[in-house]
Amino acid sequence: MKPAFHFSFFALLLLGKILQAQTDTLHVSLEEIVTLAQSEAPDALLAETRMKTSYWSYRTYQADFKPGVVFTGTLPELNRSIGLITLPDGSSAFVQQSQIVNTANLSIRQRIPFTGGSLFARSGLQRLDILNPGAANSVSYFSTPFSIGFDQPIFGFNELKWNKRIEPLRYQEATRQYAEQMEDVAYTATQLFFEVYISQLNLQAARQDKANADTLFNISKGRFEVGRIAETELLQIELSAMNADAAMQQAVLDLQSGTERLRNFLGLQQAVFFKMEAPTEIPGFLVSPDEALKYAREFRSDIISFQRRLAQAEANVAQAKANRGFQMNLFGQLSFSQKGDNITDAYQSPQDNELVTVGIQVPIFDWGRGRAQLETASSAHELEMRTVAQEKVNFEQEILLQVKQFDLLRKQVAISLRAYEVSLKREEMTRNRYYIGKIGVLELNLAVSEKEAARRSYMSALRSFWLAYYDLRRNTLFDFERQVSLVRRVEGY
Repeated sequence: MKPAFHFSFFALLLLGKILQAQTDTLHVSLEEIVTLAQSEAPDALLAETRMKTSYWSYRTYQADFKPGVVFTGTLPELNRSIGLITLPDGSSAFVQQSQIVNTANLSIRQRIPFTGGSLFARSGLQRLDILNPGAANSVSYFSTPFSIGFDQPIFGFNELKWNKRIEPLRYQEATRQYAEQMEDVAYTATQLFFEVYISQLNLQAARQDKANADTLFNISKGRFEVGRIAETELLQIELSAMNADAAMQQAVLDLQSGTERLRNFLGLQQAVFFKMEAPTEIPGFLVSPDEALKYAREFRSDIISFQRRLAQAEANVAQAKANRGFQMNLFGQLSFSQKGDNITDAYQSPQDNELVTVGIQVPIFDWGRGRAQLETASSAHELEMRTVAQEKVNFEQEILLQVKQFDLLRKQVAISLRAYEVSLKREEMTRNRYYIGKIGVLELNLAVSEKEAARRSYMSALRSFWLAYYDLRRNTLFDFERQVSLVRRVEGY
């Protein structure tokens, strides 16, 4: 099965699950949310549309190098007017004219990238009907069976030559940008996944804290009645119970808000409640800085962008030089034509016609405009070179730093998980000791606070790791877990 087909098929299955779920709870993993987002999210569809636009722009560029065939015609042109004509004796007079002209021309033109000129060939036929009131109408034909020519600028700016260098880079850049935008979608989907996931855990913890606080308050009321605790301690426990209730209500609101944001991002219209499956299994692959840098240089759009920007700056300098200096245009045409009273005669023994034109343009005085344009383009080229050089350094440093952070975050997940497990056990032991009256409420509250802090620290570490995971994918366009490139194209484009 092809990867693109598998990707779409998997997304359709997940979308089907969502449609069937309606307002029921849907159990989804992080990978499923990412897959659905890259298939159905409005941001993904916008990226796809931008990629299609770039594709057709590239196709337009490619068409410039292929011959173009054009048919033109006038069917018909009627002219009834009084016009000034020259009579056989050399005098002029205004004469009533009534005529119908029909023309048909077929032409082909091929541009030449190496020289910037073009070759063309034409063939055409013209019919002239002169309407004579009170007399017979006259009909004549004029044919051009074959005409060939060229149009060649000399010392001018060769746009085709530079486009041949720039436009393929622009299309490659658009392809890489599409892959990066899809990874942006994956990154945002991961953020929203953890927003909902952590909100669900916070709500679960808030409900448990509320239940524990209510139980503790009931036990403490009994102890207060028999004089085992002071009223201030009972009031503190009652306040803790009310705070736990308020925290639970806030957790419900946070979960609803996070769920709505995720639904809107995925473009889902129906009400769906997600039950996130914990992404606690951390992939074990290792990433070396050199490997990450190699893939980033190979796949990222920035590298292509650097090349395109420098080429564009060079083209601007070349154009400024050409516009400032001496320019010449050479035009030549060889054609065969004939006239006749019928179509057959119009194609008999055609006569040759030649036309050669040499046009020149010499700037004499422009108040320094040409020089200013050249200096501007040269300065912009130099600035672009320096900017690209610095951006390359920043680009590589960012990749190297990200790899180091990724490894540190993997270790941080393991450390915070162990700390959370220890805090759970300590909180349970402390609560049991409080129930039998071995410790006071302050020690219990401290254990509960430490457990909550450890839980949040673990969730934060888990979230940071997976965000770093998808950020590393986005910045290298490489899936280190599956060892495949993430550069993709819209199917059919």
